Amino acid sequence: MASYSQDTHNDIYPSDQGHDSSKTNSKEKVPLDNEKNDIDDLHSGHHVPVVENGFGGGEGAKNFRNMTKWDTTFALLTNQVGLGVLSLPSVLKTMGIIPGLIAIIGIGLLSWYTAFVLKQFFGKHQQCLNVVDMTRVVGGRPLYIISGIALMVQVIMTAASASVTLSIAFNTISSHAVCTVGFIGIACLCCWVLCAPRTSKFVSQSGIPCMVSVIAASILVMVSLGVKNPTAAPADWHKDIKIVANPDFRSGLNACLKICYAYSGNINFVTYMAEMIDPVRDFGFALAWLEVVSILFYVVVAIAIYCLAGEYTVSPALGSAPELIAKIAYGIVLPAVLSTGLAFGHTGIKYVYVVVMKRFKLQSEMTTNNVRSWSIWMTIVTIFWLLCFILSNAIPVFDSILSIASATTISWFTFGFSAIFWFHMNWHQLFSSPTKILLTCLNTFLIGISLFMNAAGLWSSITELLDLFAADSSQIQGVFSCGSNSIF
Repeated sequence: MASYSQDTHNDIYPSDQGHDSSKTNSKEKVPLDNEKNDIDDLHSGHHVPVVENGFGGGEGAKNFRNMTKWDTTFALLTNQVGLGVLSLPSVLKTMGIIPGLIAIIGIGLLSWYTAFVLKQFFGKHQQCLNVVDMTRVVGGRPLYIISGIALMVQVIMTAASASVTLSIAFNTISSHAVCTVGFIGIACLCCWVLCAPRTSKFVSQSGIPCMVSVIAASILVMVSLGVKNPTAAPADWHKDIKIVANPDFRSGLNACLKICYAYSGNINFVTYMAEMIDPVRDFGFALAWLEVVSILFYVVVAIAIYCLAGEYTVSPALGSAPELIAKIAYGIVLPAVLSTGLAFGHTGIKYVYVVVMKRFKLQSEMTTNNVRSWSIWMTIVTIFWLLCFILSNAIPVFDSILSIASATTISWFTFGFSAIFWFHMNWHQLFSSPTKILLTCLNTFLIGISLFMNAAGLWSSITELLDLFAADSSQIQGVFSCGSNSIF
């Protein structure tokens, strides 16, 4: 494995960031030597000092490192609990209740483990500002470039999926009053406005509205289905609930890709850690809250809506409700969908912003409130959402854009890269104990499943999209289509 050299450290965390290296806002700066690469030293009980990373502010600059453990908890919830849950009831319809629940819980626990590995790796390399910086530590410039491109692909696709979902909501609420291209444009404009603030703390402040809206919309749909049949169901309908279904390979794989999308928040975790006051101490607390809440919420929503709607369960799940209730639910869930666009948009924009500021040797102005730094930020915001607008119109179908995003890069940022980081930290002790042997096998499996999702996942999701375009019953006949992408 590649070792962490001083040159790599200087490239990720340049010395001329406008900060006095002897003064780091009362935070102790510690050397990151290669002698402490044992993963277990983070469990020793000793507090790991906070390392300056360029976001701590300075004279005339704003301190970006201002997130507490509760700020981070709400940011993580905003980041992860949103669009993904709307596809999970249809996962149970495809796989059956028992296999579907096993997959939802199992993939959730895996994402918790891989996020914990990110925390451990960050504790040793706190100069990293995002997950791409981490890949440079283990793979040098080649992996840094590849992962940087992959990060932008994922955040653009995820932000685009938020735009697609917003267009579905607008089409449903208005009964397709405007061309879908126009609704996608309105969605991207709303997200563009939300991404104007430069700090991650703004993302955390949308956490409570996000959670309230998605929980309220889900409860409304469940209650409505409890008292009235789905719109398409006949009057004498009897539910056909599958305990264990028998999907074909493509359908089963696409169902798993939707679950992976629901746990796709890991890509943003390092960005939030970089803006925490004490990430090594507090991130584990926020992560535990996120995973427990999200797994429980996903299970409850998935099983409740599927058991109430049966074979008439659709994706997004809000469309399973009677038409009037679905319109109300889409209106309620708008803050959660907008928050997803905000969370992933902010991560991608912040990554490009840091790269640009370093490229032009403007590190000292990264947190400064001046015309130049704000002009660079808003230019990146504008270009980012223009790209999202184009991609949203190229893949204007909810299920397809989720599956393609999962197959393209989510598998690596949620599972694969964390496994690589684990191998980097434990390369000389892979078989030193029974626990290490099990973890070695687990992380090897995570890399293998990431490769598998790239190949088979892209095939299954793209062919499903092409079949949908070709279907006579579909109103969406291709890219930049004005046809309605709503359920009704």
